[in-house]
Amino acid sequence: MNSNRKIVAGLLIAAFILLSGAAWGQDIKARMHARLSEIVALKEAGVVGENNQGYLTVIKPPTDKQALIEAENQDRRTIYEAIAKKQNTTPELVGSRRAMQIAEKADPGSWIQDAHGKWVKK
Repeated sequence: MNSNRKIVAGLLIAAFILLSGAAWGQDIKARMHARLSEIVALKEAGVVGENNQGYLTVIKPPTDKQALIEAENQDRRTIYEAIAKKQNTTPELVGSRRAMQIAEKADPGSWIQDAHGKWVKK
């Protein structure tokens, strides 16, 4: 396992620890789980992609799901901020590391923004 994978794995473990110990964490987890099927459908339809900062980005505007996308990104931001505080780093670094993991696990045909900002289909 390379160092980037170890870092990402560590961040995920930290996220689960942070979320499992706080009531607000359980709320975020429940909201994200409730949105998951819609988010997956939007990705499969090519409407949204995962940017290189760990957030969803609309690829094919307009979409009537903007509020859903914004809610998902806000919960991700909250998680990244909590992890960053615990790890003594920045939310931006946490998000970019999470983006690498998302890109690695993304299904074929998903839109992913690479480190240089270019959008590609996996």
